[in-house]
Amino acid sequence: MASVLSYENLVHAVAGAVGSVTAMTVFFPLDTARLRLQVDEKRKSKTTHMVLLEIIKEEGLLAPYRGWFPVISSLCCSNFVYFYTFNSLKAVWVKGQRSTTGKDLVVGFVAGVVNVLLTTPLWVVNTRLKLQGAKFRNEEIVPTNYKGIMDAFHQIIRDEGILALWNGTFPSLLLVFNPAIQFMFYEGFKRQLLKKHMKLSSLDVFIIGAIAKGIATTATYPMQTVQSVLRFGRHRLNPENRTLGSLRNVLYLLHQRVRRFGIMGLYKGLEAKLLQTVLTAALMFLVYEKLTAATFKVMRLKSALKH
Repeated sequence: MASVLSYENLVHAVAGAVGSVTAMTVFFPLDTARLRLQVDEKRKSKTTHMVLLEIIKEEGLLAPYRGWFPVISSLCCSNFVYFYTFNSLKAVWVKGQRSTTGKDLVVGFVAGVVNVLLTTPLWVVNTRLKLQGAKFRNEEIVPTNYKGIMDAFHQIIRDEGILALWNGTFPSLLLVFNPAIQFMFYEGFKRQLLKKHMKLSSLDVFIIGAIAKGIATTATYPMQTVQSVLRFGRHRLNPENRTLGSLRNVLYLLHQRVRRFGIMGLYKGLEAKLLQTVLTAALMFLVYEKLTAATFKVMRLKSALKH
């Protein structure tokens, strides 16, 4: 129990949350472009920069940052939960033993499941807020009018029921393989580099963070598209398919995507997603590693001064 509630786990969780918030803020417009391409599949612009230019022209200069606060709030909570759970489970399971790729994958998967179940309502609300006021080409999308985070929670529960806050949970649970794969490769690359060097440079951390996220994103992207559509929840779908992200609903959306746009329709917005997630993950890991190293250094200095 002591290893779960340790100060070290709290440091990792706070550093992970700060790193993710910093990185997402820097690359937020790329996430806006990715989400539009995923949800509004009838948009003609295919490239990230064209979509962003289109959004700015039609909706204003600050439109790419629409929904920043709810996204950052959700991301902060989500990464705090994930990093805390990941490092707590690792501390309990490994207990001084050498970590392995298999253990990293299992720990990452379990941490992801805990994270999804606790934070999905936040992501449903922020997806709605981020797309509110957007100019869609798809006439099947029903517009929304939320005044803020709490109003969005209230309206969703009132109009769609409390379980609507967990829309997209099924694909989200499948997508826990994304951070699990990401952390597996990141920790693996990190161990290999540490065998050759006593200390990782900032460039080392940035590069292995980018590669790890690039692999994870490409492998799981079709499911991420389905997740975004389900979280948005404003498409006029057939009533028999409006379930809470069940397997039937996931397969229906995947089939519709392929039928309309071909197999590449499953990867619509991948360019923007790769740019955003790879750069965001790389910067996040860089801030995370630097912050944890600095914090533990201060802790050791304080401990040495006491003695």
